[in-house]
Amino acid sequence: MEEKDLQNNEAENNEQSENIEEEVVQDVEQEIVEEENIEQAQVEIADYEKLQEEKAQLEDRLLRIQAEYDNFRKRTKKEKEADLKYKSQAIVTELLPVIDNFDRALAVDIEDEQAKSVVEGLEMVYRQLKTVLENEGVKEIETENQMFDPHLHQAVMQVSEDGFESNQIVETLQKGYQLKDKVIRPAMVKVNQ
Repeated sequence: MEEKDLQNNEAENNEQSENIEEEVVQDVEQEIVEEENIEQAQVEIADYEKLQEEKAQLEDRLLRIQAEYDNFRKRTKKEKEADLKYKSQAIVTELLPVIDNFDRALAVDIEDEQAKSVVEGLEMVYRQLKTVLENEGVKEIETENQMFDPHLHQAVMQVSEDGFESNQIVETLQKGYQLKDKVIRPAMVKVNQ
């Protein structure tokens, strides 16, 4: 019986040993699975954080591109408005010497009746030309009884004359013109000291 008991004890010990080994193996396997899950979770968290950073960078880039596009659109609109506003500047600049020549031609005193009728025709053409330019927004820069303004006038001479204040325009040597709010040619003037 003792031998049977010993065999039974041995069998029981073997069985317990196997059970313990199985439990240890299962625990080790479970720990390995948990470690793999933890590593996988860490990798997923790192990927998630990287994706969040990329998303933030893309959102920032998108906002910058939108701002650049808005600025481009506004700048283009302003340029178009300026082009429309001053579209006639080139032709007006070309016509200013013609107007100067008309002024000089009309300033001549004429006694002959036939020449007077020619001058009257010239005056009609001159008035018509001035009307067309005024309709385009061209106006003559005021100089008579005005104070010198370096934005509108170009002083070519300084004189000392009685009856004028200091820095007052004494005489206009060449008319100046503005196109809307832009000076296209300053008036050349004599200024009192």
